[in-house]
Amino acid sequence: MTPANCKLIRPGDAYLGQQGFTYTTGLTGVTAGSQHISMTLVNLPDGARAKAHLHRDIETAVYVIDGETEMFFGDRLQDRLVARSGEYVYVPADMPHLVINRSRAACRAIVAHTAADDQVGIVLLPELDALV
Repeated sequence: MTPANCKLIRPGDAYLGQQGFTYTTGLTGVTAGSQHISMTLVNLPDGARAKAHLHRDIETAVYVIDGETEMFFGDRLQDRLVARSGEYVYVPADMPHLVINRSRAACRAIVAHTAADDQVGIVLLPELDALV
C-alpha cells in the first residue's frame, strides 16, 4: 500500500448533485485519496432550491464565500437560518434540511462532508419538499 501524501487538487468539472445543485469537483476520495472528508464548491444562483434531504451518518460543514442563502432544517423543516458571506454552517449527521437562495444574488460556498464522496449517504425526502 502506498503511504498517504499531501496533494494539490485543482477544481474539476461541474456536476449535478442528487440534491439539485451544481457543484465543482474538488477534494474527494477519487481526486485526493481521502477517506473521511470531501470538499466541493457550490454555486447557487438566485432562485436555486435543493431537494429536501439528509446525509446518513455524515456531518456537513459549509463556509459561505459570497452571497447568502437560507436553510430550513428539522424533522418537518420547521427551523430556519440565514447564512451570509463569511459565515459557517454546521449540519449534524441525519438532519433533514433544504437550502434555498431567495436573496436576488448568487451565492458561492465551500461544502465539506465527513465522507470521501459528497454524494454518498444522501437520502432524499420528497415528502418534505412541499413544506417550504
